[in-house]
Amino acid sequence: MRAFNVEMTRRGFASALAVGALSLALAGCGGGAAGAGSAAGSAADGAAAEPVEVHVASLKGPTSIGLVQFMDQAADDETDNEFDFAINTAADEIVPKVIQGDVDIALVPANVASVLYNKTEGAVQVIDINTLGVLNVVTGDADVTSFGDLAGRTVYMTGKGTTPEYVMNYLLERAGLTGQVALEFKSEPTEVLSALLADPSAVGVLPEPFKTAAIAKSEGKLSAPVSLTDVWDELAGDTGSRLLTGVTVVRRAFAEEHPEAVAEFLSCHAASVKAVNAAPADWAQAVVDAGIVDNAKIAEKAIPGCMLVCQTGRDMKAALSGYLQVLSDAGASAVGGKLPADDFYYME
Repeated sequence: MRAFNVEMTRRGFASALAVGALSLALAGCGGGAAGAGSAAGSAADGAAAEPVEVHVASLKGPTSIGLVQFMDQAADDETDNEFDFAINTAADEIVPKVIQGDVDIALVPANVASVLYNKTEGAVQVIDINTLGVLNVVTGDADVTSFGDLAGRTVYMTGKGTTPEYVMNYLLERAGLTGQVALEFKSEPTEVLSALLADPSAVGVLPEPFKTAAIAKSEGKLSAPVSLTDVWDELAGDTGSRLLTGVTVVRRAFAEEHPEAVAEFLSCHAASVKAVNAAPADWAQAVVDAGIVDNAKIAEKAIPGCMLVCQTGRDMKAALSGYLQVLSDAGASAVGGKLPADDFYYME
């Protein structure tokens, strides 16, 4: 398994294959995602699908963890197209590259995908959900075992005026706890951790992998009794929406010109997510080598809570559109001014 670093490009050797053989190659990634076969089949009958270079950008955090097997395959010349991966520290670094055409496929926060769609007047599409919600209630108070136990308490968290605040307020409303919980915002997760360590009865909300690192640092004083993803499913599951963290977008022009490359990405991404979820211990060091997490033991423990998925098609549309509706209701600017139209969702 090869090491790779943040900001380092990884290349796979591209070989030309006929469209008929391409579907077999995609199966080699461990089975395709929904829609992969039809995308590959859209190329001209009998024509060779020329391999292309695909620039992929992702973020340092859970959205990149599900890619580590895929990145390893690309580096070991096991993909048909040439996938170049770059891990970035902030979405602001990725957005202009997508707009300028320097990045073809990007793994970004769910609301950023909507902002990109509006900013580019529909020039991007979402092809999969890569990460469900990663926010968790963390505390040293054994009396906090459910979301309802937050009533009458102060909750420390980050994300003032952004999606974490919108999500928390939405869940408090659905739970009938509006006005019963005080949210106190910190600028960094480390500040939330400091508050939790200083007061054993304090309650905070932390994302993975910060949650796992915080529990480890507390030497058993802290635990994470509540997943906000589970709370969302319980309180808002009837809407068809899900609590999301990251999605994958593609430039529309690239998808139309190279559907077989998009198909291969989806297939390999799905297989990579499946492999990492099935064996966190086997892939923890790869996560460290990628510069995503600093400690392999933390990575191994964090992976199950990172909610890695590769969700496509109708399920993707239902989950994402419902989530974006919640954000839009809280503040239209969170989704770029308005909800995306149906052509935002890649349904091939």
